[in-house]
Amino acid sequence: MEDYLNDKEQWERVLAWLREQGPWMLAAVAVTAALFGGWRYWQSRVEQHELAAAARYEQVIDAFSHNDVARGLILADRLVKDFSSTPYADQAELAAARVLVESKELDKAAERLSRVMVSTKDPELALIARLRLARVQLAQGQADAALKTLNAVNPGAFAARYAEVRGDALLAEGDRDGALKEYRAARGGADTLDSELLDLKIGDLARS
Repeated sequence: MEDYLNDKEQWERVLAWLREQGPWMLAAVAVTAALFGGWRYWQSRVEQHELAAAARYEQVIDAFSHNDVARGLILADRLVKDFSSTPYADQAELAAARVLVESKELDKAAERLSRVMVSTKDPELALIARLRLARVQLAQGQADAALKTLNAVNPGAFAARYAEVRGDALLAEGDRDGALKEYRAARGGADTLDSELLDLKIGDLARS
């Protein structure tokens, strides 16, 4: 009988505890479910946003590939406005800048490259935009500005490419020894794009 009473008392205590804690437990479960549902909803929205940005980017590239520059630029600007938080905005700016360089609209190209350089969340993409900006500045006859652009950061994995463009800028300023030094530094890098062209630059300066 004592054992029965002890079991009964224990069960009553459990029931009492459940009556006291039950609402809190249910509330915790409800909050957890709401948070999980909210996270899934947010994730779905993000995925939809990325897909929409990707579709817009394809439209930009399609317009440029068909030489419809005016339409491509309009689409790129809309993409940047509507999807500024996505990587596709940066890529659209870079694509537009390339087309503008080919069209000899160097000021507009430099403007877009500068925007990517300072606003992108991708450090490597910022370095690429900076390098392209320096090349545009060289094409504009602004060798000193190009050198300042290149020297403002540590190029990291892009050191060889930066050295080559720095050599071009120094050569444009008449510093042949400095240019040769930079070309040789670029030749020893692992990320050199056109080693044959670089060898021609080095050979030309080394013979003079």
